[in-house]
Amino acid sequence: MAADSANQAIDLGLMQGVARNDPAAVANLYDRFGSLVYRMAYQALPSRDEAEDSVQEVFVRLWRTAGRYDPSRAALVTWVMLISRRYLVDRLRRTRSTAKSSSLDERQTTPDKSVQPAESSSEKEERFAALMKRIDRLPDLQKTVVVRAYLNGQTLRQIGEELNTPLGTIKSALSRALVRLRERELSEEPIG
Repeated sequence: MAADSANQAIDLGLMQGVARNDPAAVANLYDRFGSLVYRMAYQALPSRDEAEDSVQEVFVRLWRTAGRYDPSRAALVTWVMLISRRYLVDRLRRTRSTAKSSSLDERQTTPDKSVQPAESSSEKEERFAALMKRIDRLPDLQKTVVVRAYLNGQTLRQIGEELNTPLGTIKSALSRALVRLRERELSEEPIG
C-alpha cells in the first residue's frame, strides 16, 4: 500500500502544480486524463466538435478547482471523472432545455423515441456515478488496477510494471475486484 501513498503524493503534487499555473503540471494532467475525458464526452455528446469543446471546458474547471483537490477524499482519476460527469450532465441539460424551447411543433411531430437518448444518457451517468462509488470502496490495489485498466486503458502488464507488482498479483486483484463489484451491484438497491 506504500505505492498507493506514493501515488496520492504524486497526484497531490500534480494538482498543486496545476493550481500554481505550472505549464508542465497542466500538460501532465492533460496527458494523463485528456483521452479519458474525451471518451466520456464523445459517448455523451452528438459530435466530435462538441466533445472536443467539452474537454477544453472540463480542463478549465480542473485548473480552476485544482487547489481544492484532496487525495484523502478521492483518487485523482475519480475526481477528474466526477468533474467531467458534472460538466457533461450540465451541458446535456442546457442542450435539452434549448431543444425543448426551440420548437413545440417539432416535439409534437417527432416520435417519443427522440426523448430516449437524453434519458438513457442520464441513466448512464447515474450508473457510472454509482459504479465509481463502488470502485472507491474496493481495497487499494484492486481499485488501482480497475481504474488503470478500464478507465486509463492500460494493460495489466503496464500496471504491474508501474506498481512493481507481479503480473499474477495484478490479474488476481482485477479478478477479485470484478467479483466484488458484481456482488455489490446485485446487493445494492437500484438508483432512482
